[in-house]
Amino acid sequence: MINIKETLRDLQDFYSLSFSGLLGIGRRPFYFKDMLLQMDYAGAGSLLIVFIVDLFVGMALSLQLSAELSRLGLKMYIGMIVGISVVRELGPVVTAVVFTGRVGAGMASELGSMALGNQVDMIRVFGFDPVKKLVTPRILSSLIMLPALTIIGVAVSLLGGYYIAVFVSHQSGSFYWSSIRNILTIENVLAGAIKPFVFGYLIACICCYTGLSTKGGSIGLRKSTTKAVVLSIVTIIISDFLLTRLLLHVLGFSV
Repeated sequence: MINIKETLRDLQDFYSLSFSGLLGIGRRPFYFKDMLLQMDYAGAGSLLIVFIVDLFVGMALSLQLSAELSRLGLKMYIGMIVGISVVRELGPVVTAVVFTGRVGAGMASELGSMALGNQVDMIRVFGFDPVKKLVTPRILSSLIMLPALTIIGVAVSLLGGYYIAVFVSHQSGSFYWSSIRNILTIENVLAGAIKPFVFGYLIACICCYTGLSTKGGSIGLRKSTTKAVVLSIVTIIISDFLLTRLLLHVLGFSV
């Protein structure tokens, strides 16, 4: 059974860590070296897998649309549908899930190992704030690198859709890119641009909190890493729906 008291305490600790980690961005001292190391790990280290995954997502989406729309005589809408789907939904969500699997799991396991090895307590003994030292650089790197990776992922997905539309479905390449340009409105771009910042913050907070809460040796580390990834992915999907609903309302889209 769920222990309500323990769950509420965990939520309180999680919100406290998340809020403190975000506020730490504007407070001294600034750990630029730690931040750059985290940005390199989160950004450059994830670039290849984001490229591969988003490329084949765009190709698969375009291929499926080509098969279905061809039967209806609507192949000219492939570019528009691919563009809207990738820019508003698939690009941010798929990239965030990939980011979770690689970077989020790494955060949780690294901080979990530090917690088990009493390194977090040593940081506190030497007069440093563990949240400022360990959590803030990871939140900041996620807030910077996930949106950057999402931009790359969206571009790669659109290129994958272009390849299928032109070389498999024999659609005009210029018409495909014209359709893409038409859907790049402020509303669509804004809807797709907000999500990576929210996802990056949530992933970093969940994985850092889960890692720092690790107990029970190697088995506990395995459980906390798995928990961090699962919770992050579930949170991404739920928050994507909520953000989509909110943005559709705010930006004036009719449903």
